Amino acid sequence: MTDRVKQAAGEAGLPFADRLKTFNSRLAQELGKWAERSDKGDSFHRAVFKAYFADGINIAKIPALVDIAASVGLPRNESEAVLVQRTFKAEVDEDWSLSHRKGITAVPTFVMHKDRLVGAQPYEMLEGLMVAKGVKKKNGS
Repeated sequence: MTDRVKQAAGEAGLPFADRLKTFNSRLAQELGKWAERSDKGDSFHRAVFKAYFADGINIAKIPALVDIAASVGLPRNESEAVLVQRTFKAEVDEDWSLSHRKGITAVPTFVMHKDRLVGAQPYEMLEGLMVAKGVKKKNGS
């Protein structure tokens, strides 16, 4: 599975290195909610992705997350406060609850009506899911 993800990341131009450890991303999810509200969501999520998958940074640690947030222009003191006070804990709890109610147990999961694809998938698989559900391509086919 890791080989397939690494290949897909390479094809998409995304950094992806071999990791020796897996770190809990819960605090990164909470800080991501705040970053989204601060119009820095995309840049924060990209920076966290690189930090975790390419650089092997422990994104479960508050100082690491504060550094990542600062790297995309978010204030350090506010970032730390969001994490220490767990400002977005309830929102992430609700996201997790919704995922469990929908039977989603892995990331990424692509859902189209009641069908789903789990894990990193080739473009053709995603296209097949959409075509099977009647989503038309831009060219009308």
